[in-house]
Amino acid sequence: MKIEQSTFTFLSSLAKNNNREWFQNHKSDYEASRENILAFTQELIKGIASFDPTVPSALDPKTCVMRIYRDVRFSLNKLPYKTNFGIGISAAGKNFPGPGYYIHIAPNASFVGGGSWHPAADELKDIRQEIDYNFSDWLSIIENDDFKTEFEALDTEDKLKTSPKGYPSDHPGIEYLKLKSFVVSKQLSNKQLSAETAIDSLTRTARKLYPFMNFLRSANS
Repeated sequence: MKIEQSTFTFLSSLAKNNNREWFQNHKSDYEASRENILAFTQELIKGIASFDPTVPSALDPKTCVMRIYRDVRFSLNKLPYKTNFGIGISAAGKNFPGPGYYIHIAPNASFVGGGSWHPAADELKDIRQEIDYNFSDWLSIIENDDFKTEFEALDTEDKLKTSPKGYPSDHPGIEYLKLKSFVVSKQLSNKQLSAETAIDSLTRTARKLYPFMNFLRSANS
């Protein structure tokens, strides 16, 4: 199972013609692309379920693939469609509380990642506490050679400029405690996703995320 070239072609064309008239005239192309993404997701779910017991192998891929229609009601960007397919995989599909796996499919801009993105205040507090209490375990995961080779550095979007309340500025893990998201990602080429080995490759990558995911889950259990 792989991402078909026709799916990338559809997304590229949509980026150039992001309007309802064009979309309606190419609805069959969209539906074929979505079916490709659903089939791909189904196989990826099975791959992740083989090592992560929180993800049911029978999880419906339709609960994982995100809508292509944008909610423009409160956005300055009024373009009606996303120009990517997003896939969120967790025990509850895309609508997951806590950490989850995410795959972003876009021409020459795809990536796979996972973790807790902008967790709610209580969840963020728990993650910081877990890092504080088990800092050596945290370091053993994020400084593991396989992990560092596979993924980019942790996302620092919206990182605090000062220490969060309750933590001294000289805490050995202060730079991690300042984070407001705990996610990592890996860029993917069209060629990688279009290869017959795409599912196996993504499954291996997700497996390397598993200890990181488990640490974040333990904070909220």
